Amino acid sequence: MGKITKNQKKAAELVDSEKQYSLEEAAELVKKITFTKFDASVDIDVRLGVDPRKADQMVRGVVALPNGIGKDVRVLVLCTPDKEEEAKAAGADHVGLDDYIAKIEDGWTDIDVIITMPTVMAKVGRLGRVLGPRGLMPNPKSGTVTMDIAQAVKEVKAGKIDFKVDKTGIIHTSIGKVSFDAQKIQENAAEMIQTIAKLKPASAKGTYFKSISISSTMSKGIAIDKNSIAGL
Repeated sequence: MGKITKNQKKAAELVDSEKQYSLEEAAELVKKITFTKFDASVDIDVRLGVDPRKADQMVRGVVALPNGIGKDVRVLVLCTPDKEEEAKAAGADHVGLDDYIAKIEDGWTDIDVIITMPTVMAKVGRLGRVLGPRGLMPNPKSGTVTMDIAQAVKEVKAGKIDFKVDKTGIIHTSIGKVSFDAQKIQENAAEMIQTIAKLKPASAKGTYFKSISISSTMSKGIAIDKNSIAGL
């Protein structure tokens, strides 16, 4: 076992691994136990009482975080020429169609979100093998396949994110940066949790929220008492 660093010892003293904290306490603690020299992401992990192998228990949705995620989201819009100016004016980083489809087929995926139109999905669909495993495939349910390109770009740039439960029943996603004040971290986390609550499958029995925790990129997890969250 490696030697425990001074910062690791300090974090261990601040966080009781046997305790569940209120969301307000956790938002303050995650800032105190993060010692990275870069602006670390704040992540949330929500373990759900669902079986993702069953189609009617797949939990997937979108959420517009009130304070954004603290990073510049790189957006590619795959659209017809008549929509290109609209996409650029809304803030898209890359705009085009056939040329970008060719780049992606060659392995380029240096973007965070892809937005496209229903009318070109036949072309975009063949990219599923490359984009699917990276979570980049546009989807009507997440609002990334739409004719209102400008609105979709603006929402993504403002902090709208797509999330889904993984095969182990966990939703894991970033909800901000450690540089955010604790209030903003708390607000983003609450919005994410309350959104997940609304998506409970009718077929899911028993406890829906098994556990909730937040952490930063290199910190330990802080368990959250779900009873401290309004609306649950």
